[in-house]
Amino acid sequence: MLLSFFSCQSQVNNPAFNVLLKSMLKESVPTISVAELSESKTDEITFLDAREKSEYNVSHLKNAVWVGYDDFNLGRVKSLDKNKPLVIYCSIGVRSEKIGEKLQEAGFKNVKNLYGSIFEWVNEGHPVYDNSGKETIKVHAYNKKWGVWLKKGEKVY
Repeated sequence: MLLSFFSCQSQVNNPAFNVLLKSMLKESVPTISVAELSESKTDEITFLDAREKSEYNVSHLKNAVWVGYDDFNLGRVKSLDKNKPLVIYCSIGVRSEKIGEKLQEAGFKNVKNLYGSIFEWVNEGHPVYDNSGKETIKVHAYNKKWGVWLKKGEKVY
């Protein structure tokens, strides 16, 4: 059901978080909601993590490829098919949007930014995994200011 991958009316369940996201995202990269992603064939999607390595090391979406943010370079994605669906995420979606723009400029055709990113993924009860591939409840909450939007899981700073 990849059809849902191409049409998006992104929202999160927390109205205040939704207002924050709408004010911070330019939507220069099309978004996909956690609900829409949950209905998609995720085995056909490559997940890219646009957080810092220390954040990724705490937990990430299953099989996500770390691409980073501050030191992002296209060499980390050179082996990826530019036509295959990519979903990029960070903590709430701002950093991932900026990396998504770079991917689009580099010719990637099917890039989506996960709306609400890993915080909303966990808030909606979806699993995250540590570096050994085991499910964990730990999520790097970036800092205490942004961590207020992570309602489930164990916050790590």
